[in-house]
Amino acid sequence: MVPGTVHLVDMQGTSGLKHRMGHNEDVVLIPQPTGDPDDPLNWSPLRKEYHFWLLIVWGILMSASVNWSGPVWVPLQYDLNTTVDDLNISAALCFAFLAIGCILLQPTSMKIGRRPVYILGTFLNVVGCLMGGFQKSVEVYYVVNILTGFGAAPVDSLVQISTTDLFFAHERGTRLSFFALALGTGSYMGPVAAGYITESQSWRYCFWYLVIFFGVILVLQVFTLEESIYRRPLPEPEPLDELNQDGSTKETGDPKPLVTARHRRDTITTVSTFPISGQTYWQRMAPIHTRNANPKKWWWLTLFPFRLVTFPAVLWVGIMAGIQIMWLSLLSVTQSELFSVPPYNFGIAAVGDTNIAAFVGGIFGMCWGGPLSDWYILHRSRQNKGIMEPEFRLWLLIVPAILNSAGLLMYGLGAYNGLHWIISAGIGTAFIGFGIGSGGAICLTYAIDAYPGIAAESMVLILFIRNVIGFAFTFAIQPWIDGLGGQTTTIMLGVFCLVSMMSFLGMVRWGKSFRKRTARKYLHYTEQRARRS
Repeated sequence: MVPGTVHLVDMQGTSGLKHRMGHNEDVVLIPQPTGDPDDPLNWSPLRKEYHFWLLIVWGILMSASVNWSGPVWVPLQYDLNTTVDDLNISAALCFAFLAIGCILLQPTSMKIGRRPVYILGTFLNVVGCLMGGFQKSVEVYYVVNILTGFGAAPVDSLVQISTTDLFFAHERGTRLSFFALALGTGSYMGPVAAGYITESQSWRYCFWYLVIFFGVILVLQVFTLEESIYRRPLPEPEPLDELNQDGSTKETGDPKPLVTARHRRDTITTVSTFPISGQTYWQRMAPIHTRNANPKKWWWLTLFPFRLVTFPAVLWVGIMAGIQIMWLSLLSVTQSELFSVPPYNFGIAAVGDTNIAAFVGGIFGMCWGGPLSDWYILHRSRQNKGIMEPEFRLWLLIVPAILNSAGLLMYGLGAYNGLHWIISAGIGTAFIGFGIGSGGAICLTYAIDAYPGIAAESMVLILFIRNVIGFAFTFAIQPWIDGLGGQTTTIMLGVFCLVSMMSFLGMVRWGKSFRKRTARKYLHYTEQRARRS
Protein backbone atom coordinates (compact mmCIF):
# COMPACT_ATOMS: atom_id res chain seq x y z
CA MET A 1 0.00 0.00 0.00
CA VAL A 2 1.35 3.39 -0.97
CA PRO A 3 -0.10 6.49 0.76
CA GLY A 4 -1.18 9.09 -1.79
CA THR A 5 -1.24 6.71 -4.76
CA VAL A 6 -4.90 6.72 -5.76
CA HIS A 7 -7.18 5.64 -8.57
CA LEU A 8 -8.06 9.18 -9.71
CA VAL A 9 -9.28 8.49 -13.26
CA ASP A 10 -11.64 5.54 -13.79
CA MET A 11 -10.77 4.93 -17.42
CA GLN A 12 -12.61 1.56 -17.60
CA GLY A 13 -15.69 2.72 -15.68
CA THR A 14 -15.54 -0.26 -13.33
CA SER A 15 -14.57 1.16 -9.94
CA GLY A 16 -18.11 1.57 -8.58
CA LEU A 17 -17.05 4.80 -6.84
CA LYS A 18 -18.72 8.19 -7.07
CA HIS A 19 -17.50 10.34 -9.95
CA ARG A 20 -17.70 14.02 -10.75
CA MET A 21 -20.54 15.18 -12.96
CA GLY A 22 -20.28 17.14 -16.19
CA HIS A 23 -16.87 17.51 -17.82
CA ASN A 24 -14.31 14.75 -17.07
CA GLU A 25 -16.91 12.34 -15.70
CA ASP A 26 -14.27 9.63 -15.40
CA VAL A 27 -12.62 11.49 -12.49
CA VAL A 28 -13.18 9.67 -9.19
CA LEU A 29 -14.19 11.85 -6.24
CA ILE A 30 -11.47 11.68 -3.58
CA PRO A 31 -12.42 11.60 -0.78
CA GLN A 32 -15.80 9.98 -1.43
CA PRO A 33 -18.69 12.11 -0.11
CA THR A 34 -20.92 10.49 2.49
CA GLY A 35 -24.71 10.47 2.59
CA ASP A 36 -24.74 13.03 5.42
CA PRO A 37 -26.35 16.37 4.39
CA ASP A 38 -23.91 18.18 6.71
CA ASP A 39 -20.86 16.71 4.98
CA PRO A 40 -19.15 19.82 3.49
CA LEU A 41 -18.45 17.84 0.31
CA ASN A 42 -22.23 17.70 -0.15
CA TRP A 43 -22.75 21.43 0.22
CA SER A 44 -24.22 23.25 -2.77
CA PRO A 45 -21.78 25.14 -5.03
CA LEU A 46 -23.06 28.50 -3.74
CA ARG A 47 -22.62 27.46 -0.11
CA LYS A 48 -19.09 26.21 -0.80
CA GLU A 49 -18.09 29.29 -2.77
CA TYR A 50 -19.35 31.72 -0.14
CA HIS A 51 -17.43 29.91 2.60
CA PHE A 52 -14.29 29.72 0.46
CA TRP A 53 -14.31 33.33 -0.73
CA LEU A 54 -15.04 34.70 2.73
CA LEU A 55 -11.87 32.92 3.86
CA ILE A 56 -10.05 34.31 0.81
CA VAL A 57 -10.96 37.91 1.74
CA TRP A 58 -10.04 37.17 5.35
CA GLY A 59 -6.70 35.79 4.16
CA ILE A 60 -5.97 38.94 2.14
CA LEU A 61 -6.56 41.13 5.19
CA MET A 62 -4.54 38.86 7.48
CA SER A 63 -1.54 38.78 5.17
CA ALA A 64 -1.78 42.56 4.76
CA SER A 65 -1.86 43.07 8.54
CA VAL A 66 1.53 41.33 8.98
CA ASN A 67 3.25 42.56 5.81
CA TRP A 68 2.10 46.11 5.05
CA SER A 69 4.71 48.12 7.00
CA GLY A 70 7.76 47.75 4.72
CA PRO A 71 7.42 51.12 2.92
CA VAL A 72 6.82 53.07 6.17
CA TRP A 73 9.83 51.93 8.18
CA VAL A 74 11.46 55.33 7.79
CA PRO A 75 8.60 57.31 9.42
CA LEU A 76 8.16 54.51 11.97
CA GLN A 77 11.79 54.91 13.03
CA TYR A 78 11.28 58.65 13.48
CA ASP A 79 7.90 58.56 15.26
CA LEU A 80 8.73 55.62 17.54
CA ASN A 81 12.30 56.83 18.14
CA THR A 82 13.74 53.47 17.14
CA THR A 83 16.13 51.80 14.65
CA VAL A 84 15.99 49.43 11.69
CA ASP A 85 17.32 46.64 13.91
CA ASP A 86 14.43 47.13 16.35
CA LEU A 87 11.94 47.01 13.48
CA ASN A 88 13.60 43.81 12.26
CA ILE A 89 13.04 42.37 15.73
CA SER A 90 9.36 43.31 15.54
CA ALA A 91 9.02 41.56 12.16
CA ALA A 92 10.82 38.49 13.53
CA LEU A 93 8.44 38.40 16.51
CA CYS A 94 5.54 38.35 14.09
CA PHE A 95 6.99 35.28 12.36
CA ALA A 96 7.70 33.64 15.71
CA PHE A 97 4.10 33.98 16.86
CA LEU A 98 2.81 32.86 13.50
CA ALA A 99 4.70 29.62 14.21
CA ILE A 100 3.47 29.41 17.82
CA GLY A 101 -0.08 30.11 16.69
CA CYS A 102 0.06 27.26 14.16
CA ILE A 103 1.05 24.85 16.93
CA LEU A 104 -1.62 25.95 19.41
CA LEU A 105 -4.58 26.94 17.23
CA GLN A 106 -4.61 23.98 14.83
CA PRO A 107 -5.31 21.37 17.55
CA THR A 108 -7.80 23.80 19.08
CA SER A 109 -9.69 23.84 15.78
CA MET A 110 -9.74 20.03 15.80
CA LYS A 111 -11.36 20.03 19.26
CA ILE A 112 -13.90 22.87 19.03
CA GLY A 113 -14.13 23.55 15.28
CA ARG A 114 -12.59 25.81 12.66
CA ARG A 115 -15.17 28.57 13.08
CA PRO A 116 -14.25 29.77 16.62
CA VAL A 117 -10.54 29.79 15.71
CA TYR A 118 -11.16 32.04 12.71
CA ILE A 119 -13.25 34.38 14.85
CA LEU A 120 -10.55 34.48 17.56
CA GLY A 121 -7.89 35.34 14.98
CA THR A 122 -9.96 38.22 13.64
CA PHE A 123 -10.64 39.53 17.15
CA LEU A 124 -6.92 39.48 18.04
CA ASN A 125 -6.15 41.49 14.93
CA VAL A 126 -8.81 44.05 15.81
CA VAL A 127 -7.17 44.47 19.23
CA GLY A 128 -3.64 44.54 17.78
CA CYS A 129 -4.52 47.14 15.14
CA LEU A 130 -6.25 49.30 17.75
CA MET A 131 -3.06 49.27 19.80
CA GLY A 132 -1.05 50.00 16.65
CA GLY A 133 -3.05 53.11 15.94
CA PHE A 134 -2.35 54.54 19.42
CA GLN A 135 1.23 53.27 19.93
CA LYS A 136 4.05 55.66 20.78
CA SER A 137 6.96 53.31 21.49
CA VAL A 138 8.63 50.37 19.81
CA GLU A 139 7.82 48.17 22.83
CA VAL A 140 4.11 48.55 22.07
CA TYR A 141 4.89 47.78 18.44
CA TYR A 142 6.38 44.48 19.59
CA VAL A 143 3.06 43.63 21.28
CA VAL A 144 1.17 44.67 18.15
CA ASN A 145 3.23 42.26 16.05
CA ILE A 146 2.77 39.47 18.59
CA LEU A 147 -1.02 39.86 18.58
CA THR A 148 -1.39 40.23 14.82
CA GLY A 149 1.07 37.40 14.17
CA PHE A 150 -0.69 34.99 16.55
CA GLY A 151 -4.11 36.03 15.23
CA ALA A 152 -2.98 35.51 11.64
CA ALA A 153 -1.65 31.99 12.33
CA PRO A 154 -4.82 30.23 11.04
CA VAL A 155 -4.27 31.86 7.66
CA ASP A 156 -1.04 29.87 7.40
CA SER A 157 -2.38 26.42 8.22
CA LEU A 158 -6.10 26.21 8.85
CA VAL A 159 -7.44 27.70 5.62
CA GLN A 160 -5.64 25.02 3.64
CA ILE A 161 -7.42 22.37 5.72
CA SER A 162 -10.78 24.11 5.31
CA THR A 163 -10.14 23.97 1.57
CA THR A 164 -9.69 20.18 1.75
CA ASP A 165 -12.93 20.03 3.79
CA LEU A 166 -14.85 21.51 0.86
CA PHE A 167 -13.15 20.33 -2.31
CA PHE A 168 -12.01 17.08 -3.87
CA ALA A 169 -8.46 16.03 -4.74
CA HIS A 170 -8.71 17.04 -8.40
CA GLU A 171 -9.80 20.56 -7.33
CA ARG A 172 -7.23 21.25 -4.62
CA GLY A 173 -4.45 22.67 -6.73
CA THR A 174 -6.69 25.36 -8.18
CA ARG A 175 -8.21 26.26 -4.83
CA LEU A 176 -4.89 26.35 -2.97
CA SER A 177 -3.42 28.50 -5.72
CA PHE A 178 -6.30 30.95 -5.30
CA PHE A 179 -5.44 31.08 -1.64
CA ALA A 180 -1.73 31.55 -2.39
CA LEU A 181 -2.73 34.47 -4.61
CA ALA A 182 -4.85 35.87 -1.77
CA LEU A 183 -1.86 35.80 0.56
CA GLY A 184 0.22 37.42 -2.17
CA THR A 185 -2.44 40.08 -2.69
CA GLY A 186 -2.31 41.08 0.96
CA SER A 187 1.47 40.82 1.14
CA TYR A 188 2.12 42.83 -2.02
CA MET A 189 -0.81 45.23 -2.28
CA GLY A 190 -0.92 45.94 1.47
CA PRO A 191 2.38 47.84 1.27
CA VAL A 192 1.15 49.67 -1.85
CA ALA A 193 -1.95 50.89 -0.01
CA ALA A 194 0.12 51.69 3.08
CA GLY A 195 2.43 53.93 1.07
CA TYR A 196 -0.41 56.06 -0.28
CA ILE A 197 -2.26 56.18 3.05
CA THR A 198 0.90 57.28 4.86
CA GLU A 199 1.65 60.04 2.35
CA SER A 200 -1.91 61.39 2.31
CA GLN A 201 -2.78 60.89 6.01
CA SER A 202 -0.28 59.07 8.27
CA TRP A 203 0.88 55.54 9.01
CA ARG A 204 -1.54 55.40 11.95
CA TYR A 205 -4.44 55.42 9.51
CA CYS A 206 -3.16 52.11 8.09
CA PHE A 207 -4.08 50.59 11.44
CA TRP A 208 -7.43 52.39 11.57
CA TYR A 209 -8.46 51.09 8.16
CA LEU A 210 -7.50 47.57 9.19
CA VAL A 211 -9.65 47.92 12.32
CA ILE A 212 -12.64 48.83 10.13
CA PHE A 213 -12.06 46.00 7.66
CA PHE A 214 -11.50 43.41 10.37
CA GLY A 215 -14.58 44.67 12.20
CA VAL A 216 -16.72 44.02 9.14
CA ILE A 217 -15.17 40.58 8.62
CA LEU A 218 -15.73 39.75 12.28
CA VAL A 219 -19.46 40.46 11.95
CA LEU A 220 -19.67 38.35 8.78
CA GLN A 221 -17.82 35.48 10.44
CA VAL A 222 -20.03 35.52 13.53
CA PHE A 223 -23.27 35.46 11.54
CA THR A 224 -22.45 33.67 8.27
CA LEU A 225 -19.25 31.57 8.49
CA GLU A 226 -20.21 27.91 8.82
CA GLU A 227 -18.33 25.06 10.45
CA SER A 228 -16.59 22.81 7.92
CA ILE A 229 -14.90 20.26 10.20
CA TYR A 230 -16.12 16.74 9.45
CA ARG A 231 -14.81 13.38 10.63
CA ARG A 232 -14.98 10.87 7.83
CA PRO A 233 -15.09 7.12 8.42
CA LEU A 234 -11.71 5.53 7.92
CA PRO A 235 -11.31 3.72 4.59
CA GLU A 236 -11.10 -0.05 4.69
CA PRO A 237 -7.45 -0.70 3.82
CA GLU A 238 -6.28 -3.83 2.13
CA PRO A 239 -3.80 -6.02 4.03
CA LEU A 240 -0.22 -4.82 3.87
CA ASP A 241 1.55 -7.09 1.39
CA GLU A 242 5.27 -7.20 0.91
CA LEU A 243 6.08 -4.87 -1.97
CA ASN A 244 8.42 -5.13 -4.88
CA GLN A 245 10.55 -2.13 -5.80
CA ASP A 246 7.91 -0.96 -8.32
CA GLY A 247 5.10 -1.13 -5.76
CA SER A 248 3.58 -4.44 -6.89
CA THR A 249 2.91 -7.28 -4.47
CA LYS A 250 5.23 -10.24 -4.13
CA GLU A 251 2.35 -12.67 -4.53
CA THR A 252 0.61 -11.39 -7.65
CA GLY A 253 2.72 -8.64 -9.13
CA ASP A 254 -0.36 -6.41 -9.20
CA PRO A 255 -0.01 -2.78 -8.10
CA LYS A 256 -1.66 -2.09 -4.76
CA PRO A 257 -2.30 1.64 -4.52
CA LEU A 258 -3.73 2.98 -1.30
CA VAL A 259 -7.08 4.35 -2.43
CA THR A 260 -8.25 6.91 0.08
CA ALA A 261 -11.90 5.81 -0.16
CA ARG A 262 -13.04 2.24 -0.71
CA HIS A 263 -16.76 2.58 -0.06
CA ARG A 264 -17.88 0.64 -3.14
CA ARG A 265 -21.18 1.10 -4.90
CA ASP A 266 -22.99 -1.35 -7.18
CA THR A 267 -22.92 1.19 -10.00
CA ILE A 268 -20.92 4.28 -10.79
CA THR A 269 -22.70 7.36 -9.55
CA THR A 270 -22.17 11.08 -9.85
CA VAL A 271 -22.83 13.76 -7.26
CA SER A 272 -25.75 15.72 -8.69
CA THR A 273 -27.90 16.61 -5.69
CA PHE A 274 -27.12 18.71 -2.65
CA PRO A 275 -29.06 17.58 0.43
CA ILE A 276 -30.47 20.18 2.79
CA SER A 277 -28.72 20.51 6.13
CA GLY A 278 -30.40 18.81 9.04
CA GLN A 279 -29.34 21.66 11.34
CA THR A 280 -31.08 24.98 11.93
CA TYR A 281 -29.34 28.28 11.21
CA TRP A 282 -28.56 28.88 14.90
CA GLN A 283 -27.18 25.37 15.28
CA ARG A 284 -24.85 25.99 12.33
CA MET A 285 -23.79 29.35 13.83
CA ALA A 286 -23.07 27.90 17.29
CA PRO A 287 -19.82 29.26 18.78
CA ILE A 288 -18.37 25.78 19.39
CA HIS A 289 -18.83 22.57 17.39
CA THR A 290 -17.83 19.29 19.03
CA ARG A 291 -19.95 16.77 17.12
CA ASN A 292 -17.10 16.11 14.69
CA ALA A 293 -14.31 16.91 17.14
CA ASN A 294 -11.21 14.77 17.23
CA PRO A 295 -11.53 12.45 20.25
CA LYS A 296 -7.85 12.68 21.23
CA LYS A 297 -6.71 15.00 24.01
CA TRP A 298 -5.66 18.54 23.06
CA TRP A 299 -2.06 18.07 24.23
CA TRP A 300 -1.78 14.87 22.14
CA LEU A 301 -3.00 16.73 19.06
CA THR A 302 -0.55 19.55 19.81
CA LEU A 303 2.49 17.26 20.00
CA PHE A 304 1.47 14.76 17.31
CA PRO A 305 2.55 16.84 14.24
CA PHE A 306 6.18 16.74 15.38
CA ARG A 307 6.16 12.95 14.95
CA LEU A 308 5.72 13.55 11.22
CA VAL A 309 9.27 14.87 10.93
CA THR A 310 10.19 11.30 9.90
CA PHE A 311 8.00 11.62 6.78
CA PRO A 312 10.38 12.89 4.06
CA ALA A 313 7.64 14.49 1.94
CA VAL A 314 6.29 16.54 4.87
CA LEU A 315 9.77 17.62 5.99
CA TRP A 316 10.78 18.59 2.44
CA VAL A 317 7.63 20.65 1.87
CA GLY A 318 8.17 22.44 5.21
CA ILE A 319 11.69 23.44 4.16
CA MET A 320 10.49 24.53 0.72
CA ALA A 321 7.72 26.62 2.28
CA GLY A 322 10.31 28.24 4.55
CA ILE A 323 12.50 29.10 1.60
CA GLN A 324 9.54 30.74 -0.14
CA ILE A 325 8.78 32.87 2.92
CA MET A 326 12.43 33.99 2.92
CA TRP A 327 11.87 35.80 -0.38
CA LEU A 328 8.71 37.47 0.90
CA SER A 329 10.62 38.61 3.99
CA LEU A 330 13.49 39.81 1.79
CA LEU A 331 11.19 42.10 -0.18
CA SER A 332 9.56 43.41 2.98
CA VAL A 333 12.72 44.32 4.90
CA THR A 334 14.87 45.62 2.02
CA GLN A 335 12.55 47.58 -0.27
CA SER A 336 12.61 50.78 1.77
CA GLU A 337 16.38 50.52 2.27
CA LEU A 338 17.03 50.02 -1.47
CA PHE A 339 14.59 52.39 -3.13
CA SER A 340 14.23 55.34 -0.75
CA VAL A 341 17.91 56.34 -1.23
CA PRO A 342 19.94 57.45 -4.29
CA PRO A 343 19.88 56.78 -7.18
CA TYR A 344 16.14 56.05 -6.89
CA ASN A 345 14.97 58.41 -4.12
CA PHE A 346 11.47 56.93 -4.14
CA GLY A 347 8.89 58.41 -1.82
CA ILE A 348 6.89 56.25 0.57
CA ALA A 349 4.11 55.60 -1.95
CA ALA A 350 6.59 54.81 -4.73
CA VAL A 351 8.41 52.31 -2.49
CA GLY A 352 5.07 50.63 -1.88
CA ASP A 353 4.41 50.55 -5.63
CA THR A 354 7.39 48.23 -6.10
CA ASN A 355 5.11 45.45 -4.83
CA ILE A 356 2.71 45.77 -7.77
CA ALA A 357 5.03 43.80 -10.04
CA ALA A 358 5.21 40.98 -7.47
CA PHE A 359 1.41 40.93 -7.36
CA VAL A 360 1.20 40.63 -11.15
CA GLY A 361 3.76 37.84 -11.05
CA GLY A 362 1.71 36.15 -8.35
CA ILE A 363 -1.35 36.12 -10.62
CA PHE A 364 0.56 34.22 -13.29
CA GLY A 365 2.01 31.99 -10.56
CA MET A 366 -1.51 31.18 -9.38
CA CYS A 367 -2.46 30.03 -12.89
CA TRP A 368 0.69 27.92 -13.16
CA GLY A 369 0.49 26.31 -9.73
CA GLY A 370 -3.29 25.91 -9.71
CA PRO A 371 -5.47 25.22 -12.77
CA LEU A 372 -2.49 24.12 -14.85
CA SER A 373 -1.21 21.76 -12.15
CA ASP A 374 -4.69 20.23 -11.71
CA TRP A 375 -4.93 19.70 -15.47
CA TYR A 376 -1.42 18.26 -15.59
CA ILE A 377 -2.02 15.75 -12.81
CA LEU A 378 -5.19 14.50 -14.58
CA HIS A 379 -3.25 14.27 -17.83
CA ARG A 380 -0.43 12.28 -16.24
CA SER A 381 -2.90 10.04 -14.39
CA ARG A 382 -4.60 9.10 -17.65
CA GLN A 383 -1.21 8.25 -19.11
CA ASN A 384 -0.61 6.10 -16.00
CA LYS A 385 -3.77 3.96 -16.47
CA GLY A 386 -5.80 6.22 -14.17
CA ILE A 387 -3.43 6.03 -11.19
CA MET A 388 -2.29 9.34 -9.70
CA GLU A 389 1.10 9.74 -8.07
CA PRO A 390 1.50 12.99 -6.04
CA GLU A 391 4.98 13.46 -7.53
CA PHE A 392 3.45 14.12 -10.98
CA ARG A 393 2.67 17.66 -9.84
CA LEU A 394 6.26 18.44 -8.87
CA TRP A 395 7.51 18.58 -12.47
CA LEU A 396 5.86 22.00 -12.77
CA LEU A 397 8.43 23.39 -10.29
CA ILE A 398 11.03 23.67 -13.06
CA VAL A 399 9.72 27.04 -14.28
CA PRO A 400 9.35 28.63 -10.79
CA ALA A 401 12.87 27.45 -9.91
CA ILE A 402 14.38 29.27 -12.87
CA LEU A 403 12.25 32.42 -12.71
CA ASN A 404 12.47 32.83 -8.93
CA SER A 405 16.26 32.54 -8.97
CA ALA A 406 16.57 34.95 -11.89
CA GLY A 407 14.22 37.35 -10.13
CA LEU A 408 16.36 37.41 -6.99
CA LEU A 409 19.47 38.23 -9.03
CA MET A 410 17.68 40.97 -10.95
CA TYR A 411 16.17 42.43 -7.79
CA GLY A 412 19.40 42.57 -5.77
CA LEU A 413 22.09 43.13 -8.40
CA GLY A 414 19.93 45.59 -10.29
CA ALA A 415 19.27 47.72 -7.21
CA TYR A 416 22.79 47.58 -5.75
CA ASN A 417 24.28 48.55 -9.14
CA GLY A 418 21.84 51.40 -9.67
CA LEU A 419 20.28 49.91 -12.83
CA HIS A 420 16.92 51.18 -14.06
CA TRP A 421 14.22 50.40 -11.53
CA ILE A 422 12.27 48.34 -14.06
CA ILE A 423 14.98 45.66 -13.80
CA SER A 424 14.82 45.20 -10.02
CA ALA A 425 11.48 46.62 -8.88
CA GLY A 426 9.70 45.52 -12.05
CA ILE A 427 10.85 42.30 -13.71
CA GLY A 428 12.82 41.02 -10.73
CA THR A 429 10.02 41.30 -8.20
CA ALA A 430 7.51 39.93 -10.75
CA PHE A 431 9.61 36.79 -11.16
CA ILE A 432 9.90 36.46 -7.37
CA GLY A 433 6.13 36.82 -7.03
CA PHE A 434 5.61 34.13 -9.67
CA GLY A 435 7.93 31.77 -7.82
CA ILE A 436 6.31 32.34 -4.42
CA GLY A 437 2.77 31.95 -5.76
CA SER A 438 3.29 28.87 -7.91
CA GLY A 439 5.94 27.09 -5.83
CA GLY A 440 4.01 27.40 -2.58
CA ALA A 441 0.75 26.08 -4.06
CA ILE A 442 2.42 23.12 -5.79
CA CYS A 443 4.40 22.06 -2.71
CA LEU A 444 1.49 22.32 -0.25
CA THR A 445 -0.82 20.43 -2.58
CA TYR A 446 1.82 17.72 -2.92
CA ALA A 447 1.99 17.29 0.86
CA ILE A 448 -1.79 16.99 1.15
CA ASP A 449 -1.96 14.53 -1.76
CA ALA A 450 0.86 12.40 -0.34
CA TYR A 451 -0.68 11.90 3.11
CA PRO A 452 -4.38 12.92 2.94
CA GLY A 453 -5.33 11.19 6.18
CA ILE A 454 -3.04 13.39 8.27
CA ALA A 455 -3.24 16.58 6.19
CA ALA A 456 -4.15 18.82 9.14
CA GLU A 457 -1.22 17.63 11.24
CA SER A 458 1.12 17.84 8.26
CA MET A 459 0.18 21.48 7.74
CA VAL A 460 1.04 22.29 11.35
CA LEU A 461 4.55 20.89 11.01
CA ILE A 462 5.04 22.40 7.55
CA LEU A 463 3.97 25.87 8.64
CA PHE A 464 5.92 25.63 11.89
CA ILE A 465 9.09 24.85 9.91
CA ARG A 466 8.25 27.60 7.45
CA ASN A 467 7.78 30.27 10.09
CA VAL A 468 10.88 29.23 12.04
CA ILE A 469 12.91 29.65 8.86
CA GLY A 470 11.21 32.98 8.18
CA PHE A 471 11.90 34.08 11.79
CA ALA A 472 15.60 33.18 11.52
CA PHE A 473 16.02 34.72 8.07
CA THR A 474 14.40 38.00 9.12
CA PHE A 475 16.86 38.27 11.99
CA ALA A 476 19.83 37.30 9.80
CA ILE A 477 19.30 39.14 6.53
CA GLN A 478 20.40 42.63 7.60
CA PRO A 479 23.64 41.48 9.34
CA TRP A 480 24.22 39.22 6.31
CA ILE A 481 23.98 42.17 3.92
CA ASP A 482 26.07 44.38 6.23
CA GLY A 483 28.77 41.74 6.58
CA LEU A 484 29.13 40.45 3.00
CA GLY A 485 27.67 43.30 1.00
CA GLY A 486 24.47 43.40 -1.01
CA GLN A 487 25.85 41.99 -4.26
CA THR A 488 27.55 38.96 -2.71
CA THR A 489 24.46 38.22 -0.61
CA THR A 490 22.26 38.46 -3.69
CA ILE A 491 24.36 35.98 -5.66
CA MET A 492 24.38 33.54 -2.74
CA LEU A 493 20.59 33.77 -2.39
CA GLY A 494 20.03 33.28 -6.13
CA VAL A 495 22.19 30.15 -6.23
CA PHE A 496 20.59 28.83 -3.04
CA CYS A 497 17.12 29.37 -4.52
CA LEU A 498 17.91 27.44 -7.70
CA VAL A 499 19.56 24.51 -5.91
CA SER A 500 16.86 24.22 -3.26
CA MET A 501 13.93 24.34 -5.68
CA MET A 502 15.53 21.86 -8.09
CA SER A 503 15.68 19.44 -5.17
CA PHE A 504 12.20 18.42 -6.32
CA LEU A 505 14.02 16.05 -8.70
CA GLY A 506 15.03 14.03 -5.65
CA MET A 507 11.41 13.77 -4.56
CA VAL A 508 10.36 12.75 -8.08
CA ARG A 509 13.02 10.05 -8.04
CA TRP A 510 12.56 8.72 -4.50
CA GLY A 511 9.27 10.23 -3.29
CA LYS A 512 7.16 7.14 -3.94
CA SER A 513 9.79 4.96 -2.28
CA PHE A 514 9.64 7.23 0.77
CA ARG A 515 5.86 6.92 0.84
CA LYS A 516 6.07 3.13 0.63
CA ARG A 517 8.44 2.99 3.58
CA THR A 518 6.12 5.16 5.70
CA ALA A 519 2.92 3.27 4.74
CA ARG A 520 2.65 1.24 7.96
CA LYS A 521 3.37 4.26 10.12
CA TYR A 522 0.87 6.35 8.13
CA LEU A 523 -1.91 3.79 8.58
CA HIS A 524 -1.07 3.49 12.27
CA TYR A 525 -1.27 7.27 12.71
CA THR A 526 -4.57 7.63 10.83
CA GLU A 527 -6.13 4.89 12.94
CA GLN A 528 -4.56 6.15 16.18
CA ARG A 529 -5.83 9.72 15.77
CA ALA A 530 -9.36 8.37 15.20
CA ARG A 531 -9.47 6.21 18.32
CA ARG A 532 -10.77 7.61 21.55
CA SER A 533 -8.23 8.41 24.25
